[in-house]
Amino acid sequence: MTGAHDWVDLLRTHTRRFTELLADADPDAPVEHCPGWTVRDLAVHLGGVHQWVVHAVVAGDPSLTPEPPRENDDVAGWYARQARALVGLLAATPPDAFAWTLDRDDRTAGFWRRRQVHEVVVHTWDLEHATGTTSSIDPALAWDGVREVTDVLLPRQVRLGRARPPRRTLHLVATDVANGGPVVLEDRARPATEAADPELDAPVEVRGRAEDVLLLLWHRTDPDTLGVDPRAVEVLAQALVP
Repeated sequence: MTGAHDWVDLLRTHTRRFTELLADADPDAPVEHCPGWTVRDLAVHLGGVHQWVVHAVVAGDPSLTPEPPRENDDVAGWYARQARALVGLLAATPPDAFAWTLDRDDRTAGFWRRRQVHEVVVHTWDLEHATGTTSSIDPALAWDGVREVTDVLLPRQVRLGRARPPRRTLHLVATDVANGGPVVLEDRARPATEAADPELDAPVEVRGRAEDVLLLLWHRTDPDTLGVDPRAVEVLAQALVP
C-alpha cells in the first residue's frame, strides 16, 4: 500500500462529496455504467460495501450480509450514516491492525483505507454522470487506483476464476503524472520456464490521462474513444475488477 496519500482524509472528503450529490439526485435516475441500477441502487450498494468493510475490520471475516435501508428511508441520510461509521472506524483503528481483506498479502485495516477511497471515487464518478455533474479525478489518486487494479484486484479476479490470466502484457502510461508509467498489467503467475511467444509477449502500450486509464480498467470508458490498440482490447474487456 502506498503511503503517498492521507487515506482517511481522502475517504472523509470523497464520502462527503458522494453524500452531497446524492442528496440532490433523483433516486430513480439510471446509472449508465451499472446496467439496471438506479441512483438509489448505487447508494445502497456503496453503503452496503461500507457496512461489510466495518465487519471485516471488527470481526476479521467477510461473512456479513449488509442491511439495506427501509423502503421509506431517506437514502442520502442512510448512506451518510454508513460512511460516518466507516470513516470513524478506520480513523480510530491502527493501520497495521489485523483485518480480513481482499489481498492475502495485506491483512491489515490500512488496506481498507486505500480500497474504500478508490471504491468511492469510482462510484462518485458514476453518480456524477447520472446527475449530469462532472468533475476530474486527481491524476495522482487515479494513477494509484490503476496500480491497485494491476497489483491487487486483477490478481484476485484471476485467482477466483472471474477473469483469465492476461494473454498479453500491457504497459499502462499516464500522460499527466510525472512518474506515470509504465504500470505493467500481465500474467503474474506464468511460469518463468514457459516458452515465449514473440507475438503475444511483445508489450502493448495503453496511453492516456490517469483518470482515463483508471476508468478504462473499470469499464467506464470505451477503448475506442481513447484510441486503444486493438491488441489490448481483449485483455481490457475482462472483469478486471470485482
